[in-house]
Amino acid sequence: MRPAPRPLPDEQSVALAAILARRRQLIEMLTAEKNRLGGARTAIRQSLTTHIAWLKRELGQTDVQLTQAIQNSPVWREKDDLLRRVPGVGPVLTTTLLAKLPELGALTSKQIAALAGVAPLNRDSGTLRGKRTVWGGRAHVRAVLYMGALVATRYNSVIKAFYHRLCRAGKAKKVALTACMRKLVTILNAMVKHRTPWRAEPLVQHA
Repeated sequence: MRPAPRPLPDEQSVALAAILARRRQLIEMLTAEKNRLGGARTAIRQSLTTHIAWLKRELGQTDVQLTQAIQNSPVWREKDDLLRRVPGVGPVLTTTLLAKLPELGALTSKQIAALAGVAPLNRDSGTLRGKRTVWGGRAHVRAVLYMGALVATRYNSVIKAFYHRLCRAGKAKKVALTACMRKLVTILNAMVKHRTPWRAEPLVQHA
């Protein structure tokens, strides 16, 4: 039996987002405790070490929860499997997109780029024309997408070639990387919309 995937109830999306938020909190606490351990006096080092070990265990359990939540849903499982085949796209990025960018695959490339916060928007006022910059959108999606694009510039042939082409054209590395973030989310959007697997020349939605 292969039942057709159906839209997920809102409760499941909220639950996934909550687990993802908890994961982010644990990482922030773990980073803070590790920083404190570096300059800690002997009297509190044991306390810090114990707490760090506990945070690591909690983080591991949270990752298991995220995996189980995705695997328990035919819709999410299909999307996760599709997205994870793209070089540079890992479990954190796919989970973030599923939880924080559920519109992926249902919008145009421009719309999804704007939601992800990687679309160049103007800052015009009256007759003044400002420089186009990236702003707005969903900050957490943009932050995770940044890391995905950074990895993709090394291991994804399409994104890597695109990044180096922009750099050779004189674009600043930060600008080139932002363009790679936009290209990556556009590719993923098209893949989900058309249920097209990754290939070196993936289907990209231009509309």
